[in-house]
Amino acid sequence: MKRFLIAATVLLAFLPAPKATAQTFYMLDSVSVTASKLPVPLHKNTRTVMLMDSLAIASAPAENINDLLKYALGVDVRQRGAMGMQTDISMRGGTYNQIAILLNGIDISDPQTGHNSADFPVNLSDIDHIEVLEGPAARGHGASSMIGAINIVTKYSGESNASVNLEGGSFKYGNVNGSIALKGKRSFNMLSAGWQRSDGFNRNAAGGLNNDFNAAKTFYHGNADFSSTTLSWQAGASMKNFGSSTFYSPRFDDQFEHTFKTFTAIKAEGKGALHFTPSVYWNHGEDRFELFRGAPDRYPFNYHKTNTVGADFHFGFDTRLGRTAFGAGARHEAIRSTNLGEALQKPEGVYVRGLARTAYTAFAEHSLVLDRLTASAGVTAVYNTGNNEGVKFYPGAEMNLRLTDALRIYGSYNASYRLPTFTELYYSVGGHLADPNLKTEKLHAFEGGLKFLGRGVRAVATVYYNKGHDIIDWIQDVSAGEDAPWTSVNHTDLNTFGQEVTLQLSFPELVGKRDFFVRSVNLGYSHISQDKDTKAGYRSLYSMEYIRHRVTAQADFRITQHLAANISYRYVDRATSSDLIKPYSLLDAKLSYNRPAFEVYLRANNLLNCSYYDFGDIPQPGLWFMAGVTVKGWFR
Repeated sequence: MKRFLIAATVLLAFLPAPKATAQTFYMLDSVSVTASKLPVPLHKNTRTVMLMDSLAIASAPAENINDLLKYALGVDVRQRGAMGMQTDISMRGGTYNQIAILLNGIDISDPQTGHNSADFPVNLSDIDHIEVLEGPAARGHGASSMIGAINIVTKYSGESNASVNLEGGSFKYGNVNGSIALKGKRSFNMLSAGWQRSDGFNRNAAGGLNNDFNAAKTFYHGNADFSSTTLSWQAGASMKNFGSSTFYSPRFDDQFEHTFKTFTAIKAEGKGALHFTPSVYWNHGEDRFELFRGAPDRYPFNYHKTNTVGADFHFGFDTRLGRTAFGAGARHEAIRSTNLGEALQKPEGVYVRGLARTAYTAFAEHSLVLDRLTASAGVTAVYNTGNNEGVKFYPGAEMNLRLTDALRIYGSYNASYRLPTFTELYYSVGGHLADPNLKTEKLHAFEGGLKFLGRGVRAVATVYYNKGHDIIDWIQDVSAGEDAPWTSVNHTDLNTFGQEVTLQLSFPELVGKRDFFVRSVNLGYSHISQDKDTKAGYRSLYSMEYIRHRVTAQADFRITQHLAANISYRYVDRATSSDLIKPYSLLDAKLSYNRPAFEVYLRANNLLNCSYYDFGDIPQPGLWFMAGVTVKGWFR
């Protein structure tokens, strides 16, 4: 491996650099995002969409997507394991099961548990941009997106190139990844792979490793452009082995987990007057949990295997009355497990239980796009074989009115829903008692705000109110003592009132100098309060813990032509019943030296060595230094 890396690095170093070395800038107003079924330019979008472009991604002091999303104001990223080994991602006071995770528009959310949804097969260097859609997205992205959606879009064009990245740091951390992209006359293909490991920052009571990890991922994405159709396809895999410390129970400090996931999809997009987009996909996942690491004789391992197969077809067309879209889809979810689901008539090895369900959806949507007004309305119809609720309808409407060239006012109403995960329905082991008759979660969301989109300035002020019914959570009766079971239930109501303010400044645009010392400054503040109709004397595991106050600040600097720096700060004050989870401030930084053929950088996370907790009694890493080098090459 060492010889291969040395040879690859030397080869790439001698490949020619591209002719142009100037940095590319583009106006955010020109970017189209997929908040609805048909892409709409960002400045005309009727929803709250945060866009993280390739420059922001490359500048941020983050090693993976999970850490990168911590800088998105409306996103709550709670980690158990470091470096994205296990991450719960939620939005606007919701839970980690209530958002859809999309990869190039394909839903890769995990029906077993949202704990596994953030197992991404891509490296940061593979990504073109990330769209964060805040608020219900069922009309555009299905049942998983009750409270929002995150769409990761990989690079899909450009010059033929190759790169290798080597990185090392604290706690015996190591990371190697690389990619190669080939551009043809009408096609583009990209293949990447990566591997990382660490001894971890924590130890168990016996002094052994219990926070260590090793992980590997690979991803392939291609597209071909024909006269009437653009065809794209993708395939990826993610494998993780990690010590899970006290992730699921504070009484056992040597837990361990193995996950393996694969993703495949193909999608077509028509051109011309009738815009059609069919897609099919298959997501496969395997999970093994060890309460006592490597000791099945002390407690049997839990095994789970999921398969999700989906198909979606929608088409749209433009008329004088606006843009109209129709479509339908089906998503089949199945699990085989040692403890989730109903007893199988024919056990399959260790898998003695299982369950399967299929969701059918149909939607209609119409958008009116005028010079000063963008308005849309639609409805989604849903039928699921996993419950007896019949066909349900979820409507929505939005508008965006341009008051001046820069100032816009917008508002929306959307109804949304979410199916219980297999874990919520059937996990009745280890101090948990699940309810297989859980109802579907329902949400009515209202949102309004102002947007100022001027030259070099983007400011957004948002107010939203989410009225939730039958919200699912795990609760514990405090009066029954610490050994009382955690029970999955439907809360009667969970109402969320929130406000968000963001300000983005692009100084090269503001002052008219491309090489200005300060490239950008991003500031944000959010506040959430919740009104919960639930029984007194109960402790919540998820939905009653939310970020009450949050402040984010990022500054990106160009020190010299080739030397850049990024400083990122966030303050988190969480509403919680835990005595350990207190307000904290974190400071991250990255210093990088960039040339066309290589980049050398230093990165520090938790620069102030703050001691903090995101979840339960699981400590988070202190100061973590990393250093790395990326070598790039271009060829024809």
